[in-house]
Amino acid sequence: MDLLKIKTLIDFVGRSNITELTVTEKDVTVRIFRTSPGQEAAAEPEQEGSTTSLAQNAGADTPSKPAKTHAVKAPVFGVLHRTPAPGEPPFVAIGEEVEEGQTLFIIEAMKVFNTIAAPRSGRITHLTEIDDGEVETGDLLAEIA
Repeated sequence: MDLLKIKTLIDFVGRSNITELTVTEKDVTVRIFRTSPGQEAAAEPEQEGSTTSLAQNAGADTPSKPAKTHAVKAPVFGVLHRTPAPGEPPFVAIGEEVEEGQTLFIIEAMKVFNTIAAPRSGRITHLTEIDDGEVETGDLLAEIA
């Protein structure tokens, strides 16, 4: 389950009269609860599976782009890292072929490193210029044709 989905569920519980919500997706169960009506909702993972990749496939085609181009957008706000560690080469470059699930970026949010993976196989046609800088949720990070 990705962090964007968990945040959406937390916001839902915070806006409603619900005091507890448990959601299971694949091998991950998240329990969201609040102890008093004025208190903000909180999430507690009960079971963790393998590493969650937070790639988001926008699926929106624009007239200037080929019909099979997929946008990879930032699923969370944070600091974007294009390399696995300082001084190392970037995960991908423009023109490279990538496989579905391959790591493209890492977004650091609240000391948590979120892996952004390719939503599909293809060739990188666009990459953001941002490296070790902040990105907003929904910012275009890459395009895959």
